Amino acid sequence: MNVMLLSGSGGGEHQEKLSLGDWIMHHLQDSRAWHELGIEHFPSFPPIHILGMEVDLSITKNVVMLWLAIAVLVVLFRLAFRRKKAVPGGMAGALESMVLFVRDEIAVPNMGRALGGKMTPFLCSLFFFILTCNLFGLIPGFSTATGNIAVTAGLAIITFIMTQLYGIKENGIGGYLKHLAPPGLPLPMYIIIIPIEILSLFTKPFALAMRLFANMVAGHTVIFALLGLIIILGHVAVATVSVPLAMAIYFLELFVAFLQAFIFVILSALFIGMSAHPEH
Repeated sequence: MNVMLLSGSGGGEHQEKLSLGDWIMHHLQDSRAWHELGIEHFPSFPPIHILGMEVDLSITKNVVMLWLAIAVLVVLFRLAFRRKKAVPGGMAGALESMVLFVRDEIAVPNMGRALGGKMTPFLCSLFFFILTCNLFGLIPGFSTATGNIAVTAGLAIITFIMTQLYGIKENGIGGYLKHLAPPGLPLPMYIIIIPIEILSLFTKPFALAMRLFANMVAGHTVIFALLGLIIILGHVAVATVSVPLAMAIYFLELFVAFLQAFIFVILSALFIGMSAHPEH
């Protein structure tokens, strides 16, 4: 079963036949346009070359989502805390409770009180930014920036850098390297242990990036697939089943938006804590 997609360039429009799978991918993939707002093409720039790689810095819909997420958070926190109160209420109270949760239930238990207090701003920034991007994907006409592997990989790389930096800062370069190969093992064991430990440094951020990306894409794919049943089966009666199911998945995705932000942050705290305090 095919669906019709209207696309335009310049002054004309043409119809393009897409399979249901292509239609779903069209809505999940990044775009250089935002048709819902009448933006047919974002500004594009010539690619630049870095270390032999071609890097495209053109603006896309997901890039705009990232900018909007930053702007929303800055304005939200600015408005919520524009007046200092002994006991914050309303939005300020809700935001403060979430910050305290990140500090007391994520940062301190996984990093210790001293390091956890220092890392709370970083972990809160991750949590609120990922959560906002996740929630944007549930707004019609918007896109899910965290459903782009480049975005989740960028966030995971930041966690990777922080993990190595604090591992070296807390233990020194010698202590950091020593914990890659615990002393006292038979010499042949080091041939196995050292490559595994080095590989594990990179598998952790890889798992972070893939988990967030896959979960955000999966939910939206299921919603589009359920709605696509109406087109495939070609009968309006199918909507009485597929639409309620799609709505149920939509509300489940609302929960998943919070859950995946929490999981990303708690794993980041765990990895940094393990690097900074390998003896625990």
